[in-house]
This record gives sequence, structure tokens and C-alpha cells, in this order.
Amino acid sequence: MLKLDFAGKVVLVTGGAQGIGAAICQLFARHAATVVVADLQGELALATAAALRAQGLQASACQCDLAEPEQATALVGRVLEQQGRLDVLIHNAAYFPLTAFADISPALLQRTLAVNLQALFWLSQAAQAAMRGQGGGRIIATSSVTGPRVAYPGLAHYAASKAGVNGFIRAAALELAADHITVNGVEPGMIRTPAMDNLGDAGLNAAIAGSIPLGRLGEPTDIAAAMLFLASDAAGYITGQTIVVDGGATLPESSAVMH
Repeated sequence: MLKLDFAGKVVLVTGGAQGIGAAICQLFARHAATVVVADLQGELALATAAALRAQGLQASACQCDLAEPEQATALVGRVLEQQGRLDVLIHNAAYFPLTAFADISPALLQRTLAVNLQALFWLSQAAQAAMRGQGGGRIIATSSVTGPRVAYPGLAHYAASKAGVNGFIRAAALELAADHITVNGVEPGMIRTPAMDNLGDAGLNAAIAGSIPLGRLGEPTDIAAAMLFLASDAAGYITGQTIVVDGGATLPESSAVMH
């Protein structure tokens, strides 16, 4: 039976203040979870948590720069200190300024890898001991179709980081299975968020939407729903996997067949 009641569960969402992250926080909170909204933008995280509490939901906020390993580790420690447990870790924070391949600098590449990939290691290591003591837990990453399946001009650094995320998911799932911790991910396609402003103007976004088999851009709630499933009892025997949520965009062998 599909159980979507997360009463008594603590869910940490990085990059939780807006876009996909805010939708994840909203959906889990609506299903009775205690949500911790973590974000680089501390004031925005506080506002997101306050908006959830205004709906009678349980939420708190933490500011964190996940490019710093010590802050990633400390974030989990703060959650455990304040909430007493951690049941679901969702690493959704990402860094991906649109940059031509020739213009990618060492600093840009390092921050991209630090936030998108390396932080997943530090967060998961910190969460592992707590989850082991609780008898298990869930680690879920926001990956992407960009990198593991397709490419996008100006996002070579991001693509490399997300391909790494998928490798992490498989390897960590194997090693953490003995602690009854599942590790999975969601690969979003084109999702209607503020981050899409990085990719182009409204005309380009409309053209992209028209090329997707389901005929629309995805919504943040589409990703949140997949996350909720992976954290639910129904997904208890799933680990080391990703779910592609892209409206069928990666299905056509050629875009010409869609016209």
C-alpha cells in the first residue's frame, strides 16, 4: 500500500528556498513531514519556511554554502541537534551559470562540482550515521537529463557534475544498503523555474515546450511528486536508480520526427 504520511519524519531539502526545492518542501510538509529548508540565500529560506508554517505546516530554515565541505557537514549536525533525527536527505541545490565551454574557469568548474556533486558526499556521510542508528533512511538527489543522457550548449560543467551524481547514486546505494539506506535520484528535463531564465528568453522557452512530446514544460511539482514517491514506503525496495521526469523529451531519436 502506498503510504504518503510522513508524520514524525524529518526531511532536509538543500536548495529548498525556491523553484523545485520549494515545491519539494511544500509537498513533503503537506504530507505531515517536518521540513528543513536549507539554502545559500538565508533570508529566502526563512521566508519559505515561514510561508509553510503560515499554512499550519512544520518547517524551519538554515543558511548554508554547500561549496564549503565543513558547512555541508555542519548542516546535517544542526538538523540532528534541532530535530533529533533525519529520515530523508534531499540534495537539490545546484550551481549552473550558462557558460561557453571555452570560457569555463577553474573557479567556476570547482564551485559547480563542489555544490552539485561533492556536497552530496559530505551530506550523505554526515547523514549515514544518524540514519543507521534509526534503522534506515532515504537519500535522494536532484540529478538531470543534462549530462547523463543529453547535452546543452553552455552547460558542460553542469553536465559533468550531474553525470557524476548518477555515478554517486549507484555506488552509494551499494555501500549504504547494509544500513537500510536507499539512495536514488530524479532527472528533471526542462522545468518551469526561475533558473530557466539562465537558458534563454520566453521565445526560446516556448520553442522548447513545443518540442516536448507532452507539449509543455515541466512544473516543479512534477519533480516533487517523484521525490515523494522515492521517499515513500512504496519505494522501499528501490535503490541505486533514477527516475527521468522530462515529458518524453529524451525519447525521439531525432527532433524531426516530432514535426
